[in-house]
Amino acid sequence: MSLSRANKGGFADWWWTIDRAALFAMLALIAIGLILAFAASPAATGGPFTQGDFRFAIKQVAFAAIAAIIMGFTSMLSLRAIKIGSAALFALSLLGCLFVLLWGKEVLGARREIDFGWISLQPSEFLKPTFAVLAAAIFAEKAKLVARKEIVTFALILPALIILALQPDDGQTGLLLALWGVILFFNGASLVWMSALAAGSAALGLAAYLLVPHFHDRIAQYAGQGGYQTGLALKAFAHGGWIGVGPGAGTIKYRLPDAHSDFIFAVAGEEFGLALCGLIALLFAALSVRLLLRASRQRDPFAQLAGSGLAIVVALQAFINMGVATSLLPAKGMTLPFISYGGSSLFAVALTMGFALSVTRQRPRTAERDVELFGFLREARA
Repeated sequence: MSLSRANKGGFADWWWTIDRAALFAMLALIAIGLILAFAASPAATGGPFTQGDFRFAIKQVAFAAIAAIIMGFTSMLSLRAIKIGSAALFALSLLGCLFVLLWGKEVLGARREIDFGWISLQPSEFLKPTFAVLAAAIFAEKAKLVARKEIVTFALILPALIILALQPDDGQTGLLLALWGVILFFNGASLVWMSALAAGSAALGLAAYLLVPHFHDRIAQYAGQGGYQTGLALKAFAHGGWIGVGPGAGTIKYRLPDAHSDFIFAVAGEEFGLALCGLIALLFAALSVRLLLRASRQRDPFAQLAGSGLAIVVALQAFINMGVATSLLPAKGMTLPFISYGGSSLFAVALTMGFALSVTRQRPRTAERDVELFGFLREARA
């Protein structure tokens, strides 16, 4: 099969218009995630004096194959298809979050997942990429709406924030709120709106600290000597040093809760050292900057905003996870994109990056037929 630039349509057209550097960074992160899944799986299924098994790693390979299909398929979608798909998936995710809140299985005082047996899905993971697309579509709408676009997007996100806060899922609530702020910023929101958002977020954080016991305990632990998990994570980094103790030779991971998911970065530090941790951080930084630059060069305002929001939300989640593992931030219970074990996390980040690759593609100047998702919100003309 020839991949000449002269070829039109099909795989060749996709290959020459997509951001291949960003794609390679994503595939590299998925590959690192699979390596670390095999490193952490025995700790999740056994102990240092038992054989353990690799059931989590084998499932993660299957999840990665599905995620690759999701990312590849969504990266080929048109801007119109992305808007329609995001609207449908956002509604389904919101209903899924409500279902989880009412009938989901409670784990450690929280209801966040729908258990299907072989896999548990967390609907809130899919709210972030779909909201980024919908908010970008609203702000890119040229016609004047019946209300300010900032208010329309807040009305769109408010039910999700309320449901997530009730589950409770502080991490996803904060990340979704931060995503809204990022899109406001990139859209050129006034200082009044950004100040209001900052003040509102600070007020919510203070209220959570005063009224929510587990949130208060996490902040208190962080302000004190740190929690049990973060303490073990720091020991793992210290044990691994610069180049690590070697694949499978880690010992602290057997005492570290959620070593295969929330604290997978500590497993990387123990067995492969700061060298691999630095590479992971570098790949996330390069991926984020690359997508932001590609988004800034787009002619379509929707592609600019959507691409920027999708890039930032993954960068923020990665920063939070690595910050928690290194005791720079309070514990949040948030996965490391591409790398942590879990189908929901991997599928959602694949969807996010598939959308990002699509909106940052080099499209011809001839505009494609668009879809008016929010035409009913347009201000009526006299």
